[in-house]
Amino acid sequence: MPSLFRFLTVVAIIGGIVYGALFALANFVNPKPREMTVTIPADRFLKK
Repeated sequence: MPSLFRFLTVVAIIGGIVYGALFALANFVNPKPREMTVTIPADRFLKK
């Protein structure tokens, strides 16, 4: 049983690190807004 507890402890620690990294990325990294232009060919409008 001690090996099971050790395994679960390691999995919980790794999960906490991953969760903390995702939380930090979601809250402390701000995307830079920029303009975007997409050109649509005219033949795409002529579909029947």
